Amino acid sequence: MIFGNGRRTTMVTEQDALPGRQETLPGIPDTHEVLGTSMHGPWPEGTQVMYVAMGCFWGAERIFWQQPGVVTTAVGYMGGYTPNPTYEETCTGRTGHTEAVLVAYDPAATTPELLLKQFWENHDPTTANRQGNDIGTQYRSAIYWTTPEQRQAAEATRAAFQQVLQDNGFGEISTELRPASEAGEFYHAEGYHQQYLHKNPGGYCNHGPNGMTCPVGLVKQDQLPSQQSVQPPRG
Repeated sequence: MIFGNGRRTTMVTEQDALPGRQETLPGIPDTHEVLGTSMHGPWPEGTQVMYVAMGCFWGAERIFWQQPGVVTTAVGYMGGYTPNPTYEETCTGRTGHTEAVLVAYDPAATTPELLLKQFWENHDPTTANRQGNDIGTQYRSAIYWTTPEQRQAAEATRAAFQQVLQDNGFGEISTELRPASEAGEFYHAEGYHQQYLHKNPGGYCNHGPNGMTCPVGLVKQDQLPSQQSVQPPRG
């Protein structure tokens, strides 16, 4: 495996993006290895979908398939121009995509705020186009929503966590926030990437708690976060 071999840190233009292909990539399974649910749908009535990107999608996906209320997850490419890109193409930075995770969830069993709490607390959203040693536009942080409630949660939790970051001496959040309809189609990644860390428990993962708490449980979806100081965790 070669990570970030392109190391491109400026977004490719649509005119310069790789052409890709009209056919979906072969060999993508339907069933989630851990949850036993479809990665493509259809899902139970009421299921909602949100897309997140927070660096290498292997570790990011594992975080979300473990969350209560999640129906299924899948890894793929989103936010760029090239149709049906391969992993190797995406890693050049010439597709415009970021490594993304599809999170399908039951809104009666969890909320966008609780899911985004995991998002903010398990990567560094201040490093544009980079997570650790993984460098390139394919590693940029992003949230792509599909419902008004998800948008409200994304904006509210971003504001709340920005205050936490500031209190702890970090800079501005660079996470890309926009509707999934604008970010474009989610293209499922190759089969070997799906639930990779379940198949390869000792595999590469650069995700984990960043030591800060996002106070999302205190914020309703229709309210802005309160402008009060948040004490950093001790110990």
